[in-house]
Amino acid sequence: MTSTQVAIVGAGPAGLLLGQLLAKSGITSVIIERQSPDYVLGRIRAGVLEQGTVDALGSIGVDARLHQEGLPHHGFDLLFKGERHRIDLAALTGGKQVMVYGQTEVTKDLMLAREASNLTTIYNASDVAIHDFDGDSPRVTYTLNGQAHELKARFIAGCDGFHGVCRASVPSSAIQHYEKIYPFGWLGVLADVPPVADELIYANTERGFALCSMRSKTRSRYYLQCPLSDTVEQWSDQAFWHELGNRLDPQAAQALVTGPSIEKSIAPLRSFVAEPMRFGSLMLAGDAAHIVPPTGAKGLNLAASDVMYLAQAFERYFNDKDNGGVDGYSAQALSRVWKAERFSWWFTSLMHQFPELGSFNQKVQEAELDYLVNSTAAATSLAENYVGLPL
Repeated sequence: MTSTQVAIVGAGPAGLLLGQLLAKSGITSVIIERQSPDYVLGRIRAGVLEQGTVDALGSIGVDARLHQEGLPHHGFDLLFKGERHRIDLAALTGGKQVMVYGQTEVTKDLMLAREASNLTTIYNASDVAIHDFDGDSPRVTYTLNGQAHELKARFIAGCDGFHGVCRASVPSSAIQHYEKIYPFGWLGVLADVPPVADELIYANTERGFALCSMRSKTRSRYYLQCPLSDTVEQWSDQAFWHELGNRLDPQAAQALVTGPSIEKSIAPLRSFVAEPMRFGSLMLAGDAAHIVPPTGAKGLNLAASDVMYLAQAFERYFNDKDNGGVDGYSAQALSRVWKAERFSWWFTSLMHQFPELGSFNQKVQEAELDYLVNSTAAATSLAENYVGLPL
């Protein structure tokens, strides 16, 4: 049996960031991941980082490539009734911005930093299970290369995602789930074509929602609202580009550069929260505890704020012999989680077509969007939530 202070289950960005934050404080950790490094890096996810997330990466020295290759954005466009209107984030929030830098790149940077620090990450672990987390000596068991292993720790950090073993191991009587399933999905395409605009475009149209995003100045990420019954096979590249053009304003449609897709997928949308986020010596973080619809790009940023709170709590526990951070972790994290859930639900409800609600809903959406772009108070609320509420 081996031992460590914190056993981290999951080597996505949440687990890797937590590991680096703990190492900075002199706290030992082992990360256990059931997939391979290539599989983890193959996940196509969000690409908009709040300033707090950028600052966290900077605090552990994992921001050099981010600042070289990332794209700082000081605003974005809302498109409705065929016209675009810019939300000036910097002007509305006292100079704050977001950084466009793909989650895959964040994960790669964190992997390299952990490797350079000679910190232990165990990939391709099967049969991962957690035990005795209702006491002070929890354990993680797993199989690697056909051999059974056991890791003892003081705490387990469940950073293993929505389908992971950590939340699933909590007795149903001890956890409350809150969930909303949306009646549509996002059809996403990644292509090596220049972005249609310098900043993101969020489009509300009678044909459905569209988002024009990017990963770099030469790689674009586009999304279309589509029925959940659609399949990727139904959407040829030509059909996707044609429909995207129909949902843009004339200027953007004319500037749209098309090309073969690198990746194409349909993602369902849900809002989900599990409460509490602490169960004895088990702490949940990131997608293991909550999911937000991708409208507004809060998923990765919420995971980052969770592990920042968690790292501070563990530092107080191990270095200051203070239980306060551990005891208060769930309430502290959930306060920010629910604010982000509210924003993501609101933005999703504002920008998407809900056919069952009829044309009245479309007119109400357009009226609210018109109010947003013409009211400094309303635009400020949108901007403050978009750049990220204080930690």
